[in-house]
Amino acid sequence: MASQNLQSVPAELSPEEQERERAGQAYFDRIIAEDSRIEPRDWMPEAYRRTLLRQVSQHAHSEIIGMQPEANWITRAPSLKRKAILMAKVQDEAGHGLYLYSAAETLGQSRDKMMQDLIDGKARYSSIFNYPAVSWADMGAIGWLVDGAAICNQVPLCRASYGPYGRAMVRICKEESFHQRQGFEILLELSNGTPAQKQMAQDAVNRWYAPALMMFGPPDDDSPNSKQSMAWNIKRFSNDELRSRFVGMMVEQVRVLGLTLPDPEIRFNEETKKWEHGPLDWNEFKDVLAGKGPCNAQRMERRRQAHEDGAWVREAAAAYAAKQAEKEHAA
Repeated sequence: MASQNLQSVPAELSPEEQERERAGQAYFDRIIAEDSRIEPRDWMPEAYRRTLLRQVSQHAHSEIIGMQPEANWITRAPSLKRKAILMAKVQDEAGHGLYLYSAAETLGQSRDKMMQDLIDGKARYSSIFNYPAVSWADMGAIGWLVDGAAICNQVPLCRASYGPYGRAMVRICKEESFHQRQGFEILLELSNGTPAQKQMAQDAVNRWYAPALMMFGPPDDDSPNSKQSMAWNIKRFSNDELRSRFVGMMVEQVRVLGLTLPDPEIRFNEETKKWEHGPLDWNEFKDVLAGKGPCNAQRMERRRQAHEDGAWVREAAAAYAAKQAEKEHAA
């Protein structure tokens, strides 16, 4: 059952409160069993709320931090068309962050608190954004591999048991599919260009392949939150299953690009009917999560600076809102 890992109703509650807790738990269990949706005003276990808040806020932080490596290439894109497309993509990522912060706020956490936790280093974001984008081909690799992994991971989240999160993911996934096509098209053009351009595309794929696979999270045996999230219908598939699906997708697409994946151990297991890949450096993954990646310090410093630079906008908006409220009250 979805509630089997939860504690029993606290004995210090009054009989009436205990009855409400039991009724709430029964309702929650029924909704999960029916594969339906929990809404913000519904009763939910505190552990479910905390799990969602951690996941949704981390997702929102990832969208905001993820703007940095690509925004750095807007002015250096090779044509006006490429600049406009990349600018639109970065704007999309900002919108994704706003959708997700809004969803997280329905769980009882203010946006200011979430942002402060990020700035103070108390909250995490996806490890993938702590790697440098060193060439224009990286914009293609990020779009094809990173956004491709995001789509593979996030499409099932459209069916997440928490309503605001699932509904936000519908639009996000539609826009991410555009982002992946944009990245694929950049790599395709480079791979059909000069030998130097094709090599630049191959180098970018080589750099981003392993970090993209690690985006799905640690192996199932080392993922403490995954099983409970699946029991609650927040996640639908395990980390390893999603990673296997993604590898299978990339194997087919890389042939069209005329490039190769830097993994000689990729194979399709006829017995399990799943794609398998070579070993990944999980020590590197843990180091990056711990703040020891190539760009961790730079990403956070720029986030802090942007937050400080935007203080006057937030103050002006708050003052305007207060004046409007006074006018409405006086009327």
